[in-house]
Amino acid sequence: MADKSRDWKQRQEENDGIIEGRNAVTEALRVGTPIDKVYIAKGETDAALGHIAAKARSAGIAVVDCDRRKLDGMSVTHSHQGVIAVAAVREYADVADILAAAREKGEAPLIVVCDELSDPHNLGAVIRTAECAGAHGVIIPKRRSAGLTAVVAKTSAGAVSHLPVARVANLTQCLKELKEEGVWVYGTAADAPTPIYQADLKGPAAIVIGSEGSGMSRLVRETCDVLLSIPMRGQLNSLNASAAAAILLYEAVRQRL
Repeated sequence: MADKSRDWKQRQEENDGIIEGRNAVTEALRVGTPIDKVYIAKGETDAALGHIAAKARSAGIAVVDCDRRKLDGMSVTHSHQGVIAVAAVREYADVADILAAAREKGEAPLIVVCDELSDPHNLGAVIRTAECAGAHGVIIPKRRSAGLTAVVAKTSAGAVSHLPVARVANLTQCLKELKEEGVWVYGTAADAPTPIYQADLKGPAAIVIGSEGSGMSRLVRETCDVLLSIPMRGQLNSLNASAAAAILLYEAVRQRL
C-alpha cells in the first residue's frame, strides 16, 4: 500500500504543469506561456503537430519525439492527441544575466553547471543549495536534462524564484564562452588528481556537476580547466549529485569569506 501511495504522489507531482491536446498547446505557445519541453508522438505526420513542433523550436523550446505510450503515461485527460507540453515555472535566463548579477554585486562569478542532470529532485536540490550559498546562477543543457518543472520548483523550496537558471543548446560551447569571460571551469570527477581543498575557488568559477549515472560527458570534461575530487573515506566511491554540489559550493563560500 505504501508503494502505491508513493507512486500516486510521484504521478501527481509529474502531472503538475501538463498542457495536453493540440489546441491547448497551440494556445500556450501563442500567448508565450513559459514551456520547458514539448513531447510529440513519434511517427506522426499530421500537419497540425508539425506546425506545433516548428513554432516551439522557433521559440527555443526543446521538442522531443517520443513513444505514444510515454504520452499516455504523462496524460491527465487521456486525450492528448499526440502532443503534450510541460510548462516551466518561470522563464529561463541568459548566461549574460548570470554574469551581470555577479557584476551588480561586485563579486567574482560563482556558477553551477549541471551536465545532463536528469532527476528533477536532484536539480531542485542543486538550485536550492546554489541559492543558499550565494551563487549567481545555474546553467543546464536544453536536452537530456531536467528543466524548470513544478517538481524542480517544489524541491528547490522556492529558490527558482530567486536564482537565474539559464538553458543552453551546447554546454561545451557555453563553457568555452565563460572561459573567454575569465571564468575558470572546475569539473568534478571521482578520479580527479586534485582534491577540492587544494583548489582556489575565490576567483570567477563555474563548478560542473555531472549526471547521476555517468558523470560529466567527455567533451565537457575535456573543456574543464581543473578536475577536482571529493575525498572519500568510506566504502562507497561516489556521492549524490546534489550532495557533491553542496560540498563544492560551500568550499567556495568558505574560501570567499
